[in-house]
Amino acid sequence: MPRLMKVEAAIAALDGGGIVAVPTDTVYGLAAEVGQPLAVATLFTLKYRPTFVPIPVMVDSVEQIQFLGVEWPDEAQGLTDAFWPGALTIIVTVPHELSVMLGGENDTAGFRIPDDDILRRMMAVLGPFAVTSANEHGEKPCYSAREVLERFASREELTGAIDGGERSGDVSSVVDLSVTPWRVLREGAVSTAELARVLN
Repeated sequence: MPRLMKVEAAIAALDGGGIVAVPTDTVYGLAAEVGQPLAVATLFTLKYRPTFVPIPVMVDSVEQIQFLGVEWPDEAQGLTDAFWPGALTIIVTVPHELSVMLGGENDTAGFRIPDDDILRRMMAVLGPFAVTSANEHGEKPCYSAREVLERFASREELTGAIDGGERSGDVSSVVDLSVTPWRVLREGAVSTAELARVLN
């Protein structure tokens, strides 16, 4: 049964291939270390998420993205400088193996640096996390650790949750830079007009 966890215990659990619910700057997310492919695969099972719906990656720095073998284009760096840390997911071309592990079909993946100190502190220690909202696929997300533990009470795949207080629920915007012209897949905290000002 999942339980409330301190940050240090959560880091140890993730490092051992576990899944932990973490606070982000939008909602609570289910996190696995990108360096633990079996844990990333379990995220799909835990959420009842179709394996063709890719899971985004959260990082503490652009250097962590590049460490995964990803080339970070100038357009992406411009958005990074303007909107990170924050609620903007940037999709770029990535190595095939990374895309497949995350559920992508077109050798692409989405990245962002969240504006959350707890989560960034953990990633500074462990590296990039695959993070998907803490809910079963198609259901509404969780806004507190207590809500996560109630909803996943019977799921042994989830080790536990970190209590970071209530979250706002503002969704991140998603922009795809792997295509020309670029396109917005979801408008959220960052408007299309704001993106266009940087990209154009």
